[in-house]
Amino acid sequence: MITPDVRSRIRRLYFGEHWKMGTIAAELGVHHDTVALAIEADRFVNVPYRATASMVDPYKDFVRATLEEHPRLCATRILEMITQRGYGGTIWPLRKYVRVVRPVSRNEAFFRLTMLPGEQAQVDWAHFGSIEIGATRRSLSCFVMVLSYSRAIYACFALDQTLESFLRCHVAAFEAFRGVPRVLLYDNLKAAVLERIGDVIRFNPRLLDLAGYYHFAPTPVARARGNEKGRVERAIRYLRESFFAARTFHSIEHLNRLLETWIADIANARLVPGDVQKRTVAEALVQDRERLLALPNHGFTCDHVRAVASGKTPYLRFDGNDYSIPHTLVRKPLTLVASDVRVRILDGNTEVAVHARSWERKKQIEVKEHLDDLADTKRKARDHRGRNRLFAACANAQAFLEMIATHGGHLGGTTTRLLRLLDQYGASELDAAITDAHHRGAFAAQSVAHILDQRQRARHVPPLLPPVLPDDPRVRDLVVPVRSLGDYDSLAASGDAEDPS
Repeated sequence: MITPDVRSRIRRLYFGEHWKMGTIAAELGVHHDTVALAIEADRFVNVPYRATASMVDPYKDFVRATLEEHPRLCATRILEMITQRGYGGTIWPLRKYVRVVRPVSRNEAFFRLTMLPGEQAQVDWAHFGSIEIGATRRSLSCFVMVLSYSRAIYACFALDQTLESFLRCHVAAFEAFRGVPRVLLYDNLKAAVLERIGDVIRFNPRLLDLAGYYHFAPTPVARARGNEKGRVERAIRYLRESFFAARTFHSIEHLNRLLETWIADIANARLVPGDVQKRTVAEALVQDRERLLALPNHGFTCDHVRAVASGKTPYLRFDGNDYSIPHTLVRKPLTLVASDVRVRILDGNTEVAVHARSWERKKQIEVKEHLDDLADTKRKARDHRGRNRLFAACANAQAFLEMIATHGGHLGGTTTRLLRLLDQYGASELDAAITDAHHRGAFAAQSVAHILDQRQRARHVPPLLPPVLPDDPRVRDLVVPVRSLGDYDSLAASGDAEDPS
């Protein structure tokens, strides 16, 4: 901007003295464009911006209303929305308009929440990575409950976030605090809130049972109100930074013992945040406990209960593991009751099996008596089937066994030994040996085996060696049916016929 006097001198020198524009600029110490603007003002006046019609104009009201309801909605999403409504332009004019009409975000201010002693506690789960349990890696979670008045913390590490663990940790927290807060605040946890539509809440029925038993009011955090649960979130951060970081442990039980010591010695010794009296958490907890609701005489039952039934084998599958049951209960409807330390199997009201709970996976947890009973039953049934098989293969076997019974011999052992000889020598050889032993009056399985061995030696046939089996009855007592090998012989014969050599 130049003064009217300078503008007048420029015009006089240019039009009156006919100086060149560059000479005038050098003489007066102004820019060349300034001289040109002064002598040809009509040509160099900036034309003011006049708004022209844009393809966005018909959609401006829609865009403005959408941004008022969703201030953070991006321009690309709005473009997609108005394109579906007939917009045919590009995103660039839309972005210019969005920058003008987008509501300016404001930092929301919150009131400082103050609580009465015993009035409220805040609850949440926190994830702390994973932990190895034997050959299995499981997720490591931490249940945290904080008394809002004293900021006292109860925390417990768990291997899952199931409803049963959630309830079990509640009961342990109430016992640790020696009372129950009147209100428990939840952050829309799945274990607490099954469904939420606006302010309409549907709580988990089991949580409502717990609340009715301990007389507290479960309350979810309002949407977009993070300040309401700030105490438990800060407690979780405190746990991560002050306790869990660089902490070594060899089991979850060891970790929980370390956590209990840390809460008593360190967490409870800190000052209550914002307390004008400068009290420690342990001192404020005394006043908190005076206002907590009294505990009932008996704790709430938190075990996992479900109806189960086994397949063909005497095992029930639970949490990736198989637990043995009596074989007489196979495929019968039963009830499984699982706590964090043991698994019980009920037939009606009768407890039929108890196991220590395994937190590994793909394990078989067995009671020796269950397998022994099954083996005995199988052995008796096998003995009966074995005699029938022996009688069907050898015509003289029944009379031979009757004579053994008459002379006080052991029928079970004799039958087992004769069945082995049947598998080794075949039916015809065994029947002939049994007949020979009967004629000699040698009523014992060892006599039959001796006769068979003599006949083999007489024919100069190498002795047959019995297979060596492990002691496990599940392997030793297996019955393998004899299959014909004729098909394989025919394949071998056809292969020899095709061999050009």
